[in-house]
Amino acid sequence: MKRASVTNKTIPLWAYLLFGVLVAFVLYRIFQHRASEAKAAQPPVRPVLVAKVITKDVPIYLDEIGTCAAYETVQVQAQVSGQIITRDFQDGSDVKKGDLLFTIDPRPFQAALDQAKAQAALDEATLKRQEDLRARKVISPQDYDIAVANAQKSQAVAEAAQVNLDFCYIKSPINGRVGLRNVDVGNLVGPSSPPLVAIQGLDPIYTDFTVSETDLPLVRRYLGGPNVKVETMSPDKTMPPRTGDLYFIDTAVQPGAGTVKARAVTPNPDRALWPSEFVRVRFILDKLQDANLVPSQAVQISQNGPFVFVLNPDNTVDLRQVKPGQRQEGDTTVIEEGLKAGETVVVTGQLALAPGTKVDPKPYNPPESPNGGQVAAGAPL
Repeated sequence: MKRASVTNKTIPLWAYLLFGVLVAFVLYRIFQHRASEAKAAQPPVRPVLVAKVITKDVPIYLDEIGTCAAYETVQVQAQVSGQIITRDFQDGSDVKKGDLLFTIDPRPFQAALDQAKAQAALDEATLKRQEDLRARKVISPQDYDIAVANAQKSQAVAEAAQVNLDFCYIKSPINGRVGLRNVDVGNLVGPSSPPLVAIQGLDPIYTDFTVSETDLPLVRRYLGGPNVKVETMSPDKTMPPRTGDLYFIDTAVQPGAGTVKARAVTPNPDRALWPSEFVRVRFILDKLQDANLVPSQAVQISQNGPFVFVLNPDNTVDLRQVKPGQRQEGDTTVIEEGLKAGETVVVTGQLALAPGTKVDPKPYNPPESPNGGQVAAGAPL
């Protein structure tokens, strides 16, 4: 019997290459799937707007509502009786101290002055003759004393007549603006007549406001300090703030109101502020040196109190508890504790953040900035 012979066939090289390619493809797919799972497990990068903590001097202040009042108010009154013959101003015009307003018919007073001067001259001549006679001891001392008294009396009558004549020319006693006149040319006026016209001094002007009794401890702490000022602003902010000096603060709280009256003197060269006008008042008590400021939107509130998100160098964020202070101009807030100058905080986009979250920061531009508060894409922080 013949044994069957087995023929060994060699495996081709291309089969090994195909097997290697299949193994490499399977491993690539496995690694790609695991990378996709790992990437899906990571939270997405959150876009946020950020701003740096800035340092500057800011005021400590109280915001109040007030009204303006004339610095001076004069009711112009006739001091002699007579007929008005001229009016020398326009209603509502500005006048200076000494400007002529009305003229009362001066003729009766001029005649009285002339008569008084004549009598004074006569009595003065009589006195000189009496002095000569006295020197020669011709008259008695009593006659001489009577002559002296008559001369002095006549001089006083002449001076009084001059005063009455001057009162015929009614002049402005202050710099200010006249109101609507109450009399016209031809009216008879006198000391008992109603005021002829009112004049109000408008530069400077008073700013009247009140301080709540709950703020009195803070006010008393800084009252009399060098930085105490009062800013007066129009309600619609169309007028730049005007800084004046505190003139008066009352010594008692108003019963039932719980407030204390205060008054400031405010420059008003252009007459932009008017008496009885409502204004916004900022009562500046002191200046806070080197305060840390952040946009007010950066400060968030949680159960543990106010906090901000701080940006780390690796674009992750940390939650930082802070102690906010007063709000300032430009919609910024003072941070009394919790931040340092130069740190960067998240201004918008905090809702989806947690400590350690990766973010894509872009600079925050406040609304008053040139680009209107929009994100400056690609701009450096």
